[in-house]
Amino acid sequence: MSARALSRGTAIVALLVLGLAGSARAQIDYRNLDDDRPVVTEDAYPVERHAFELLAPYRFEAEAGGGQLHTAVPEAAYGIARNTQVGLKVPFVGVDDGTSTDWGLAGLRLFGLYNFNTETRWLPALALRGDVSFPVGSLAGDGSRVALKAIATRSWGRTRVHLNVGRGFGSEDALSVAEALNRWSASLALDRTFFRSSILLIGEVAVSEAVQDAPTAVNASLGGRWQWTPTLVLDAGVTRRLRSGIGPDIALTIGLSHAFAIRGLMPTGPR
Repeated sequence: MSARALSRGTAIVALLVLGLAGSARAQIDYRNLDDDRPVVTEDAYPVERHAFELLAPYRFEAEAGGGQLHTAVPEAAYGIARNTQVGLKVPFVGVDDGTSTDWGLAGLRLFGLYNFNTETRWLPALALRGDVSFPVGSLAGDGSRVALKAIATRSWGRTRVHLNVGRGFGSEDALSVAEALNRWSASLALDRTFFRSSILLIGEVAVSEAVQDAPTAVNASLGGRWQWTPTLVLDAGVTRRLRSGIGPDIALTIGLSHAFAIRGLMPTGPR
């Protein structure tokens, strides 16, 4: 796959996201932290029941070893039931080692998230997420993997704190070059909402271990989400490694998401 083909595919996804606005229902979505959008931490709340969310992100990484990584990850999520969402990710990747660039599909991932409760005075919102990745594509690794992630969100007015803790299972022989399900991961994030400007700012520290006995990556990230229109959200973020030799020297992400509902798929009550 060429760089032009990757760019064309990303553009098509973005156009599809925009083109569906005609059948969309307005939804304020900028406070909904998605996985990797723009930091790895997500909040404990799924998309609304019967709502769709389409995401078209791009990420650039300059690695500590000198290589570069270009990743576009089209994603679709659906509120299949109350407090429950399911979704699909399809990462397209370009790996630049300084002499040549390999382009290809880096797997196929299915996921689901269930929210157990809304926040109370004493209890944060809690959710459980499950992911399954399949080795589809030339850059997808050698085996399937499964991961579970516990998520907690706690609010104090316009400020929220999120804690994510994940554990991966399956073959560790050769992981996908992007969007891999790590052996374990944990992240802590704080966000602040600015209601008048419809902006959310986020800061995060994340740690992870790709496979058993691998060095532990520690990264810090800053990002923001802006409600561009009632159904479109723009996000952007920057990441920097905190340990020598592992993690990105710099990583930049930018993306567009569109939350909507299709009237024909909505339940109808008795007339």
